[in-house]
Amino acid sequence: MSQLASNYDDRQEFWKPAVPVREKSVLSESTGQVCSQCGADFLVGSRFCHVCGAGRNTHPTSPRGRIPAWLDFASLRDSLGQSTGSLVALFLGAACIVAAVLTGFLYTATTVLDWQAVQVWRIEWLLAALAMFAAGILLKQK
Repeated sequence: MSQLASNYDDRQEFWKPAVPVREKSVLSESTGQVCSQCGADFLVGSRFCHVCGAGRNTHPTSPRGRIPAWLDFASLRDSLGQSTGSLVALFLGAACIVAAVLTGFLYTATTVLDWQAVQVWRIEWLLAALAMFAAGILLKQK
């Protein structure tokens, strides 16, 4: 058995990385293509270093690639303390109110009959908003 491990040195690490470690450069560190722990190149699309297992810092440099926190559906749902169905009902109810207001601006009445038709449309939009808000209240988490 000692013949098999004759060239093994106790001071030498048993496991060695498959990729030789290279010197860190300022350009490669700024682009996030090199591990900050061991200096190995990241594989394409990897979230962790394949050599040392350190996490990859994925901070997008352009603001165009990020979704603002107030526009993120999951964080908005969690901050308001609502379920997904309740938040969707809230958005649909708000859209119905906007549609009721826009109905009055988009359709102008020239006769009494036209005015009554516009008012009926506005009432229908407001009733739909009321139904959506009621559904949102019923679907809200306790």
